Parts: sequence; structure tokens; C-alpha cells
Amino acid sequence: MTKPIAFDLSLSNWEEWTLQESIPKYRAKQIFQWIFQKNITAPSSFSNLPEAIRKKLAESFCWEPLIIDSKLISEDESQKLLLKTSDNLLIELVIMPYENRTTLCLSSQVGCKMGCTFCQTGKMGLKRNLSSGEILAQLLIANQILENKKVTNVVFMGMGEPLDNYDAVVKACSIMISSDGFNLSKAKVTVSTSGLVPEIRKLGTDLPVRLAISLHNADNEKRSKLMPVNRKYSLDELKEALLEYPASSRYGITFEYVMIDGKNDSLQDAKKLVHFLHGIKAKVNLIPVNPFPGMPITASTEQRIREFQMYLTKRSIPAPVRYSKGQDISGACGQLAAKRKEEVHMDPRKLHRKRRLNII
Repeated sequence: MTKPIAFDLSLSNWEEWTLQESIPKYRAKQIFQWIFQKNITAPSSFSNLPEAIRKKLAESFCWEPLIIDSKLISEDESQKLLLKTSDNLLIELVIMPYENRTTLCLSSQVGCKMGCTFCQTGKMGLKRNLSSGEILAQLLIANQILENKKVTNVVFMGMGEPLDNYDAVVKACSIMISSDGFNLSKAKVTVSTSGLVPEIRKLGTDLPVRLAISLHNADNEKRSKLMPVNRKYSLDELKEALLEYPASSRYGITFEYVMIDGKNDSLQDAKKLVHFLHGIKAKVNLIPVNPFPGMPITASTEQRIREFQMYLTKRSIPAPVRYSKGQDISGACGQLAAKRKEEVHMDPRKLHRKRRLNII
């Protein structure tokens, strides 16, 4: 019989467990804090618990739901970890260091069913959802690797569509922002979605963390070709949900926009984007599309990106160009496909470099 994953339990779940095992209720909070506040995942190290409880914890739960299969380190110091689940499936996470923060890009599913044409993860199809504990295990593993540092920002931009695994993602987010858990600010946890409208509305009510929208086109016909989700939830439906989302007045909503040569990078495309964003406090991240083997599209030219960016900024829409970290290890946006080191073949001539654009 498979043991339950310890990290799947919320504080109230631990309180139920202690009651069931005739253990004082206050021990539940101690267990919860050892895991998520102190980043200790070996019950034998829970020093303020009696030995009998530590032994019971070790016997009753799985404490290693994800095992590190391999690790790649980029020339920009990003780290991509390939993790193996208990049922021998593979997922990826990426740790990205910046001058004033450390961001973890984590996965919410094994694969993805959304089928976006510019994303290699979508080529895998969906194998299964991750549990909340498997999501949180990625953050625990990243913090343990960082040793003296800790993850300061979490983005659900790895493998999978987070809102397609709604309950597990919301449960994981609630532990991330809990004062007894990782104690991250809501402003430091970002959930990215391709545009699942009912779940966006629900998230705004249940747990309004920062929201990022993978938009990539503001024309319904063109977006539907890039992103099949648009055939189900049109741009009009998406905008209506975004106008109602309780985004922070300081941060607003982030829009991810991959720049694809000849597909979405004309001034007419920029004009439609400005029209779509009217009434929304927004920032647009312009991302030259990242290459992967067999990809039939290429990134926009530097001139096209500059013209597109200037059109937005002249209309008071922040539009930094982001050249993704970890490209040389297939760890950039759209490149995650659970590949081992020997399967990563990236032509260095195709890597996007920081040039003269307004890059943050």
C-alpha cells in the first residue's frame, strides 16, 4: 500500500491526524512548521517531538515524493532539475537567480494538454496532475539546494496549466503564503494561465495571488491558431474575467507575450493588444520565442521587437523584453519537456542574448 505524501497535509489535516493518533493537537503545528517553515523533511530531525511521534511519522508517510534524477547548470547560473515521481514520471523545475531575488519556476502537472504551438511541454500531452505535496516538494528541494539562501519568488510557469489542476495548486499556494508555512507574500507567488476563465474567476475569490496570462495574441482568429484554449474561452470572455479579478493596484496583471516572427509582431498586432488591455492595469513581458528541436516558428527580429515595445510604452503600458534564463539547458519558457542532459541539444547560435533593448 502506498503511503500518503507528508507534504500533502495542510495544518488542519495534521490536526486531524494527531487527533486520530491520540497525539496532542499542538504537535500538528510543530510538524507543519518543521516542514514548511524550517525546510526540514526528515522526521528524525524534528527535535522538539518525542521519539515515538518521530518514529510514527517516518512509518506513516512518504517523505521523498520526488527524487532528483539529474541537474543542469546554465552559463547564467540558472539550475534546471529533472525530478522523478514515485510512479517514475519526470517533471522539471528551474531555479533562477537574480541580483535581488531568487525565483523558482515550478511544475503543476506532468506534461500539459493545452497544445500551444510554441511550447514543447504541450507536445508531451498530459500524463497526470501533481498533488499539492508534489508541488510543494519542488519548493522544499529548491530551498535545500540553495542552502544559505531561499526562494523568494514562485512562478507557476513550469510544466502544465496550473488552473487545470486547480485544487492542488490553490492548496499549495495557501501553504506558500501561510505564516506557519513558507510565509511568502501573495505578491511573490504568481500563477500563470493560458486563459481558463471559470478558474480565473474562482481564483479571484478563493486566493487572489498574482496572476499572469499567457496571451501571445489579441486577435481571436490568430490566438486560436496559437492556443487552442481560445476556441473555448474567447478574448472577450477572458477580458471580462480579468476586469473582475482583484489584482493588486500596485502590480496589476502580467501578460506574457512570446514574439513570433510574422505571427504576432506587427504594429497592427500591437494596436489590437493595446485595445484588449484598455481598462486593465497591466504589464506586458515581451519574450522572443525560445527554440526547441523541430519548432516550425522563429523569434521576431530585434527591430520588430523594438517597434512593438515602443508602441506599447508610448501608450503607458510597461513592456520589458525578457530574454529567458536557462536557454542553453532547455530551461527557458516553452522548453520544458522532461529531458535528461544527453537529450538537450541547443544550437548556441539560436540562443537569445541580452542586447540593447529595455531588458529587466
